[in-house]
Amino acid sequence: MTFQSPFDDFVLNSLAGVAGLFGKLDYVAGLRQGDGAYSHWGLARVHGEIAAHQAASEAHRLLFSRVLTMPLSLLLNDAAQSQSGLGLEQYLEYLSERGTVLAPQGAGAGPVLHFNSVLRAISFLARAQIRTSPQAS
Repeated sequence: MTFQSPFDDFVLNSLAGVAGLFGKLDYVAGLRQGDGAYSHWGLARVHGEIAAHQAASEAHRLLFSRVLTMPLSLLLNDAAQSQSGLGLEQYLEYLSERGTVLAPQGAGAGPVLHFNSVLRAISFLARAQIRTSPQAS
């Protein structure tokens, strides 16, 4: 049996099953409780509550940062991959509504504003793409 760090365990076993960067970000943000602690039963069972919290918190920061540094065209493709049956425009609206929840604690106003502007930009790109796509025959 190989032993993994709590972070590696979380990334390789929990996050690997979630489609797309936005999907992963939404999943991790959903693990955060009202008090700011991340709760993941399986990870806590294997590594302990504190280690599980730290692993999820670090993954959340890294995923959020990755969104802020990724080109818009790749984020648009990622949103299409992550949208889980909602439709791209509805999924982007859903993400926009959850904007502050998707940001990790302590992200600061600047990164949150940047994140919201990224969501707005890819929403505009998605709408423009839909308008200019040839109609299905």
